[in-house]
Amino acid sequence: MGDEVRTAAGVAWTVYLATHRGVDARDGQRCLLERHLQGRSEARQSNAEELTCFGLAYLERFPKDEW
Repeated sequence: MGDEVRTAAGVAWTVYLATHRGVDARDGQRCLLERHLQGRSEARQSNAEELTCFGLAYLERFPKDEW
């Protein structure tokens, strides 16, 4: 996993945890987030900021009852 993907996943996950108090920091959705961002990064050249935005949008699509 590239540095941009790792940075973006970390930032997106931290922001998401801060705004969604019921989510466990060790939740498996983090792994899904990293895979999603890796795919995005491979599909097009993206910087960490753009990937972070993609990551936050991805996390917001999960049904809230899955957390």
